[in-house]
Amino acid sequence: MSWFYLVLAGFFEMIGVTMINSLHKNRNWQSFVMLVSGFGASFLFLALAMKELPMGTAYAIWTGIGASGGAILGIMLYGEQKDWKRILFIGMVLGAAIGLKLIV
Repeated sequence: MSWFYLVLAGFFEMIGVTMINSLHKNRNWQSFVMLVSGFGASFLFLALAMKELPMGTAYAIWTGIGASGGAILGIMLYGEQKDWKRILFIGMVLGAAIGLKLIV
């Protein structure tokens, strides 16, 4: 169950990061509420995952999901650059997170 919580934490981290960008563009209360909710849920599920998983592993995977997911959402939603180098390094971050899962 802890891995499920960790993946949920990563997805909520992606929502929080996306809402930072949305808040900068729109300055509305809905974006602010989604930002706070996204990060709040992210920290909650990270804390639940860390009850069973080692801190270093949980934090690295949570950060990897949030960072790579944020980059992918930036490409999909905000027209950010999507050249092969960027995709390669996003894949490397995800590969590192998967590697941590395989050794724990």
